Amino acid sequence: MYPHPNSQPHPAEIASALQSAVAALPAQFAPRTRHFGGQEHKTGGEHPDPVAPKGSKANYVNRLLLENSPYLRQHAFNPVDWRPWGPAAFAEARQLNRPIFLSIGYATCHWCHVMEHESFEDLPIASLLNSLYVPVKVDREERPDVDAVYMAAVQAMTGHGGWPMSVFLAADPSETTGVRGLPFFAGTYFPAHDGDRGARTGFATILKHFATTWAQNPSGVVRDGQRIASHIAEELTATGAAGDVPTRAAIDRAVAVSAQSYDATEGGRQGAPKFPSQVPLSLLCRHYLRTGDRQSLQMAHHTLVQMARGGMYDQVGGGFHRYSTDARWFAPHFEKMLYDQGLILMGALDVWQITGDPFVRRTIADTLDYLLREMQHPLGGFYSATDADSQGKEGLYFLWTIEQLRSVLGQADGDLLARVFNCSRHGNFEGSNILHLRKSHAELASQEQQTEAELVPRLTAALAKLRQARALRIAPLRDDKVLPAWNGLAISALARASWLLAEPRWLTAAERAGSFVWTQLRSNGRLQRSWVDGTAKGLGFLDDYAFMTQAYLDLHEASGDVQWLAHAMELQAQTDLRFADSGHGGYFSTPDDAEVLLARAKPDRDGAEPAGNSVAANNLVRLHALTGAQSYQRKMTALWQAFAGRVAQYPFVLTEMLLGVESNAWPMREVLLVRPASAPLTVTEPLLQVLRANFGPHRVILHVQEGAVQEQLAKLTPLVVDKVAKGGQVTAYVCRHGVCELPTSDPTVFKAQLGLLVD
Repeated sequence: MYPHPNSQPHPAEIASALQSAVAALPAQFAPRTRHFGGQEHKTGGEHPDPVAPKGSKANYVNRLLLENSPYLRQHAFNPVDWRPWGPAAFAEARQLNRPIFLSIGYATCHWCHVMEHESFEDLPIASLLNSLYVPVKVDREERPDVDAVYMAAVQAMTGHGGWPMSVFLAADPSETTGVRGLPFFAGTYFPAHDGDRGARTGFATILKHFATTWAQNPSGVVRDGQRIASHIAEELTATGAAGDVPTRAAIDRAVAVSAQSYDATEGGRQGAPKFPSQVPLSLLCRHYLRTGDRQSLQMAHHTLVQMARGGMYDQVGGGFHRYSTDARWFAPHFEKMLYDQGLILMGALDVWQITGDPFVRRTIADTLDYLLREMQHPLGGFYSATDADSQGKEGLYFLWTIEQLRSVLGQADGDLLARVFNCSRHGNFEGSNILHLRKSHAELASQEQQTEAELVPRLTAALAKLRQARALRIAPLRDDKVLPAWNGLAISALARASWLLAEPRWLTAAERAGSFVWTQLRSNGRLQRSWVDGTAKGLGFLDDYAFMTQAYLDLHEASGDVQWLAHAMELQAQTDLRFADSGHGGYFSTPDDAEVLLARAKPDRDGAEPAGNSVAANNLVRLHALTGAQSYQRKMTALWQAFAGRVAQYPFVLTEMLLGVESNAWPMREVLLVRPASAPLTVTEPLLQVLRANFGPHRVILHVQEGAVQEQLAKLTPLVVDKVAKGGQVTAYVCRHGVCELPTSDPTVFKAQLGLLVD
């Protein structure tokens, strides 16, 4: 291996570790680089995936080979001599008197791959980075705290954000250790050279400019960084003025904002790009439940159907891509993120429970099957994401020509799918076709002069054949790290779907994932941030704790297993111990013993993922209902009061938090289903059918088996004490704040006691 161009020699211990790491690589390992075999192999295409032939030897290797993150390891063979984030990189910057170039991205980020190919694999640019800066790489999914701090800088300087994130830092001269990096210039993707992609100034010119600026006036650079750092600290810790607990008025305002920006033709928010998170499906469903406003339900249902018909949805394999680049849900960025699947599914389950739409049900089932087929580790946890690119082309894995359809299906079925999924001979996307629907199955059946009962099975069988044929293609890269937060969302979706759609295998998958997180992603009783190939590392963040607490509550409701409620309560206790802002309410994103950055953020907005505080608030609502413990209510109230100003000013940015506000206002019902000691959970089926058939999100469910299980559960909640299965039959108790209706085994009486508003 050659020395990196114009780089510092590796310290002896690093060099030795890298030699050992390289020696341990499999004989046929294919390094992700165009620098191998002593040469640079430039390839054609706009942004090819630079994977060397099997057995080739990389020319360069850097410290990222010693990291666990798949994203960091992607860059281990760049000619840029990357360092991982940490005190050593900052100490080196101080010692060499250089600024830091910080690049933040993630493994399945398309434009991260583009910048890697154009700039980080370019020898002259690598030489500039190695000689003028200390280059540092961060996986945003492993270090969301670092990402949040410097995304605030990017947004402050440019008015927008995204990945790859490119930030120029000065190591804080007031510290001799630590990782306080003062940002003085920031952006996202930069084309490599002046004029590339129409850019006036390319990355190489920017590197030279700020190196000169640093050399001429380092104290001025530090002052600029300190000013921006102060802005970041204020931005990430301000949650608005404290106030009273938000009311339903905030929910009504959030729904009104959604209605004002709604695309009545295509669903979602007007314009492009379209993100799934821009329409709060579950909040709209709850608003409909309370008000009877059909527009709220129509917005949720129509948006979901349009997403599932479009190219935004993988018609062949199931699952949703990250977002649509256009206004029709047609042309996506083709990454698939685990968190999107979980969040969309939970909204879809609400929509299905109200509407009973069979198309929505099929979408739910196919997406869950995709997760189990392609995204679950053999030990149970779920992988994080899959890439957009394969063989150097974005979306190639998902595209079809009519000739390919005919080759797999024969001419008759191939032409049928081409008609149904709107494919053309010349292609609807870069010479090929994105399969998508523009009509309902009923309309398509009429078009094809068939019944829907004839057409749908035929389409299902044809798509299964396409899926088998597609599996022979070179698949996009999969980011196989396991994150507790994103697993929590997937587990919640599986658990809720398992009892709502009466599908036991989804519960089995959810329980395997819940056990995996509990056994593989904890150390000394605390959640770790990520797991790859048997190694867990990094302290867990608020979203890890909040999302997994929610997941364990959902597992408990779906299965009745006491251990899941115990796990949820333990995680909530740790959240209160390590993350709470005891003086002002709510929770910080990092634990109290985490690395000190420019700010300790207090998440206050729901984006592509819900804010940890939003999910934590909803957990506290449920825990209070499940246990009657006033401590949960006090924390819940303090959290809502802390965010009252933010909710009052911008209710639409905290729609997930408003779910708990809505539930608290009903108030919550506690539903206990008590069965005899010898009876399996299946005997509760007649009463569960009542719950399934009626949308009632403002309740918690406790499955109680008399005997030892009831005794165990009684240690966690007094609600089950003295509750019996009368006459040896499954008996329902419907309660509010522990005050219960008369026990009943009659489904009709049970339904009336629930006070359901939607039939």
